Amino acid sequence: MAYSAIMNVMVNAVMKAGRSLKRDFAEAESLLVSRKGPGDFVSAADKKSEKILYEELSKARPTYGFLMEEGGEIIGEDPTCRWIIDPLDGTTNFLHGIPAFAISVAVERQGRLDAAVIFNPATDDLYTAERGSGAFMNDRRMRVSGRVDLHDSVIATGIPHLGRGQHSLALRELKHVMSEVSGIRRFGAASLDLAWVAAGRFDAFWERDLNAWDMAAGILLIKEAGGFVSDVNNRDKIFESGSIVAGNETMHRNLVALLKRAKTPPRS
Repeated sequence: MAYSAIMNVMVNAVMKAGRSLKRDFAEAESLLVSRKGPGDFVSAADKKSEKILYEELSKARPTYGFLMEEGGEIIGEDPTCRWIIDPLDGTTNFLHGIPAFAISVAVERQGRLDAAVIFNPATDDLYTAERGSGAFMNDRRMRVSGRVDLHDSVIATGIPHLGRGQHSLALRELKHVMSEVSGIRRFGAASLDLAWVAAGRFDAFWERDLNAWDMAAGILLIKEAGGFVSDVNNRDKIFESGSIVAGNETMHRNLVALLKRAKTPPRS
C-alpha cells in the first residue's frame, strides 16, 4: 500500500518503537518498573518507546509540537500542528505478559485530526487512517460493524480500578448496558478497543477518564471507517470531557441513551 509522506513518517516511527517494545515484552518480568500512581504503572519500555517516537517525528517535522503521555506538552514553532502520542497503551497488560497493548500516534493540524496510526507489536497489526482517505488494518480497508440490534452486539468498555474513576457510576452504566447486549469486553487498552470498533470487531465502545493520547488516533480511525464518535453526553467535547462513545450510527445513538439513563442514581 502506498502511503502519503506524513503516513510514511508515522508508520516508520511506530515500527521502530514497536521493535523496541517487542524486545522488552519478551522479558517484561525483568523490566525496571516504578509506580506512577495506584494501579498505574510506568516502565522503562514506555520511556524508551516515547524517546524513539519523539526523535523520529521531530526529525521529520521539526516545527511540530507534541502532546505525550510521559513527556507532557511541548509547543512547537508551528503552534497549529502537533503530534499526540501514547508510546505504550495497555502498560499493565504489557507488564503482565498479555499481548493487548499498542503504540498510538495522531497528527493534529489546526485543531483537526489529519492522520492516525495504532500498532500492536505483539500481533503486528497496523491500523492507519488519513482524513478523507479511509481506514485500514494491515492494508485492508476497515468498516465499522453493520449490526443495529443491541441484543446482538458486543460492546467494549474500560472499567475504573484502584484509585481511578467513579466506581459507582461505572457500576450503574454496566448494569444498564449488560442487560441489553450480547456481551461486554474489557481489554485494558483504549486505543486497541477503538481500532477494533473501526475494524467491526466490537460493535461499540465507551469509556470515561481517558486522555487525548488514549483516544486521538482511534477517533480518526472510526470516523474514516464510517463510524460515529462523541463524548458520553453526545457532544463534540471528547478531549475536554475525557469520555468517549463510538460505534455505527445506530449503536452509538443507543449506547448514548443507555449511558444517559445510568447517570441518575436510583432513589433509595
